[in-house]
Amino acid sequence: MADLNKKEVNALINLLDDPDERIFSTIKGKILGLGEKAIPVLEDAWESSASMVLQTRIENIIHRIQFDKTLEAITEWKQKESPDLLEGAILIARYHYPELDEAKINEGIRQLHQDVWLEMNDQLTALEKIRVINHIFFDVHRFVGNTENYTAPENSYINKVLESKKGNPLSLAIIYLTLCKKLNLSVYGVNLPQHFVMVYIDELIFASENKEDNIMFYINPFSKGAIFSKREIDIFLNQLAIDPQKSFYLPCSNVEIIKRLVRNLITSYTNLDEHDKIDDLKEILKTLNS
Repeated sequence: MADLNKKEVNALINLLDDPDERIFSTIKGKILGLGEKAIPVLEDAWESSASMVLQTRIENIIHRIQFDKTLEAITEWKQKESPDLLEGAILIARYHYPELDEAKINEGIRQLHQDVWLEMNDQLTALEKIRVINHIFFDVHRFVGNTENYTAPENSYINKVLESKKGNPLSLAIIYLTLCKKLNLSVYGVNLPQHFVMVYIDELIFASENKEDNIMFYINPFSKGAIFSKREIDIFLNQLAIDPQKSFYLPCSNVEIIKRLVRNLITSYTNLDEHDKIDDLKEILKTLNS
């Protein structure tokens, strides 16, 4: 930390519990301007402080520094030519778990991929390939939809889903889609209202202008990879009294998937009355929409 004067930073930190809001705001701004390199000094000050006011303010500043870093990373991710779905999901998880072990997530995906790859061969039909994935994903690795605690925030954080093997339709689909990408299978997410599903596209005519002609079948990640057709989507939309739209049947972008992930988290934290989290996630959504 050669470029950071710890004594000067500590002098600033000691002024953080000043009752004058103007002084506090000025000091806070100076520390925020130092960015991530100030976090270790802030953490040391937190541990040695007996003041609850100072500790709370330090916690809030550390969170803001980490949050700003998350927003910056999300902006960079969104601006890529082909934003990677797993990377986007990890960025959202890092918002809540700043110390998350990305290597552990990648290892979980690698193990899934290896187990499926060993069962695959080029002679299998599209349907047979999906049955192999379903067997490994749901029967061997025992991933399952969390029906008991459906709206829990943990269902939307990829690190927690990989640990617990429980998730909501979207988080299970993100892992499933990542797996399919590694296997070079043309499976994509579909932004269906009130439920997230996947679609298998015919690889040979994927370039066709009318993508609806390319659809082979749909996959429900919340029902152990159950296969279904366009007709079931028609019935589902009719039951919800929602007018059909093309986007309800066709692949959506990875950015749209991550937006939906954030909206799911906003709903989860709204149910828990955690307003600070809601405000943060709305800011993330605004970054994704900008």
